[in-house]
Amino acid sequence: MSSIFTKIINGEIPVYKIAEDDNFVAFLDAMPLVKGHTLVIPKKEVDLIFDMESEEYKNLWAFAQQVAKKVKNAIPCIRVGVAVVGLEVPHAHIHLIPLNKVEDMNFKNERLKLSPEEYSEIQNSIINS
Repeated sequence: MSSIFTKIINGEIPVYKIAEDDNFVAFLDAMPLVKGHTLVIPKKEVDLIFDMESEEYKNLWAFAQQVAKKVKNAIPCIRVGVAVVGLEVPHAHIHLIPLNKVEDMNFKNERLKLSPEEYSEIQNSIINS
């Protein structure tokens, strides 16, 4: 079930990585709804998040919590919203979306087009928060 996320994990596709450990990786979304929109994924290939083993599932959310706190510290927002949609890529993933209004989490919104410099600035801001 190799997906674009597997290619990211294997280093075949560059991303703006926020955090990584032996089991999970977080990186900026390539088509963000808002600045700071981050994806958190398990390195193990699994399509549906609820098919993950219980311990791995808990650890994914603990990792996402750590990343969300860094996003909240770095990006001006009221809170960080969470979404698990799973329709666009067949690899379990969590969206962490900085929110200032409910509409910020509308996946029908036009996606931002950021320059590499903007991505790097956001990445560094989150990593160093």
